[in-house]
Amino acid sequence: MRILILLSLTTLLFFSSLSHVLSEEESDEDLSFLDEPDETDLHHDHHDHHDDAEHESDLEEDFSGYEHQESYQPPEFDEKDVVVLKDSNFTDVVNGNRFVLVEFYAPWCGHCQALAPEYAAAATELKGENVVLAKIDATEESEVAQKFDVQGFPTIYFFIDGVHKTYSGQRTKEAIVAWIKKKTGPGIYNITTVEDAQSILASETKVVLGFLNSLVGPESEELAAASRLEDDVNFYQTVDPEVAKLFHLDVNVKRPALILIKKEDEKLNHFDGQFGKSAIADFVSLNKLPLVTVFTRENAPEVFENPIKKQVLLFVTSNDSEKFLPVFQEAAKSFKGKLIFVLVETDNEDVGKPVSEYFGISGTDPKVLAYTGNDDGKKFVFDEEVTVEKIKAFGENFLEDKLKPFFKSDPIPESNDDDVKIVVGNNFDEIVLDESKDVLLEIYAPWCGHCQHLEPIYNKLAKHLRSIDSLVIAKMDGTTNEHPRAKSDGFPTLLFFPAGNKSFDPITVEADRTVVAFYKFLKQHASIPFKLQKPTSSPKPEDSDAKESSDTKENQSSNTDVKDEL
Repeated sequence: MRILILLSLTTLLFFSSLSHVLSEEESDEDLSFLDEPDETDLHHDHHDHHDDAEHESDLEEDFSGYEHQESYQPPEFDEKDVVVLKDSNFTDVVNGNRFVLVEFYAPWCGHCQALAPEYAAAATELKGENVVLAKIDATEESEVAQKFDVQGFPTIYFFIDGVHKTYSGQRTKEAIVAWIKKKTGPGIYNITTVEDAQSILASETKVVLGFLNSLVGPESEELAAASRLEDDVNFYQTVDPEVAKLFHLDVNVKRPALILIKKEDEKLNHFDGQFGKSAIADFVSLNKLPLVTVFTRENAPEVFENPIKKQVLLFVTSNDSEKFLPVFQEAAKSFKGKLIFVLVETDNEDVGKPVSEYFGISGTDPKVLAYTGNDDGKKFVFDEEVTVEKIKAFGENFLEDKLKPFFKSDPIPESNDDDVKIVVGNNFDEIVLDESKDVLLEIYAPWCGHCQHLEPIYNKLAKHLRSIDSLVIAKMDGTTNEHPRAKSDGFPTLLFFPAGNKSFDPITVEADRTVVAFYKFLKQHASIPFKLQKPTSSPKPEDSDAKESSDTKENQSSNTDVKDEL
């Protein structure tokens, strides 16, 4: 038995020492040459200093009204009334309280840091108001963050009886308090006179009226609960038949009855579902938008946060809006509850122009585009005459998934011989999805400072690896090119596509932004092994004191001259 134990220990020690030797061999690989500066680095450093000086002067101009910026300190604040959530207690807190506002934050996020004192002050002011203000570090408590699909920071959700919706108010203490009081208050208002009804109809653009059997009780409670799920529509209730008549309800209708009234072409929407908070809220959410929404900064949340994700967008100049809007509205009538129709004025500098650029729309001719929403972001181009029947046919094909997606692309470069290969939408498959190559792809934006800082590092990496035929170092301008396999959460995004595995999702590169770190990442993840030979070191420039005399140099042979030049 002792011999068996001794043999086992000997074997264990042998493999342990072997593993240690292999590990040492791997770690002993001399990679210092990868970070040695070259002429490109020196030029870039000089360029960076020049750019920094210009950037500093810009900052001085932008912040000239502020003094002693270097002495600024973040304000001190007390977060004693903000509940800290973890994966372990999240469900208990949300389900154990009727109203809970939750901020999903990241410690490094500047927006979260700016919000923190306002959020803490709001929590203190609302203390005792039957509402909990809580926060959760989404970078640490990843299980809950993934469950609620947290994509950015801060993400703020308001939970009512466990059902959540996005907080849509401003990020100040006053705005947070006012928004929550609206949500936690009575929610609905009584209309008891015809005069009050007339005043409301004259002054408000969209209202909901419940025609109930009683102003108190289960029906009223369901209506009040539904009202808290809607930010921009006021809810009213009445038991007066004359008031109901003014709101275009039949006085003999079976109660409870509900109607949504808007000051638009499609003025009336009658509710015919089960009289419960969720069904009422869904009805209002689906019908509160007009047949065609003229896109503005203010109504953007109504478009993008609507339960209906699929959109048909008409891009026209402001001069052409009146001409094409009636056509678009008539077509939209066939798709109520299925598609959202949006008109974007391309010459509107505030929102129209950036939205048009995002979708790759240029020129002044009217254009129609279908969009699947924020989940997968597919776009489909309508390239026919803008008529009611043709748009209706386009909408039907969109709903039935019969359209071919459109992706933005720059022209394919005529030559692509540099160390870093240029990828555009139309050559993505050829370069990135080549199964015989391991491909590292940077998705960048020309205006992105982080991308500009990465550029010389990325170029140097490509230069060192240009002799490796199985490796491709590539980049793609993510602002003017798209591909379904090139999803970026920001700029720069670095994705690695291993050879022979292009049908799988790429690997997101999380390595440090250095040539050595990128090289180690590639060595670890490349499907095709490669070995990089250390280049022969070139002679360093000599100091003036160590220079050979001119007489000695003149006596050197021509063969030596050639060797030195090489």
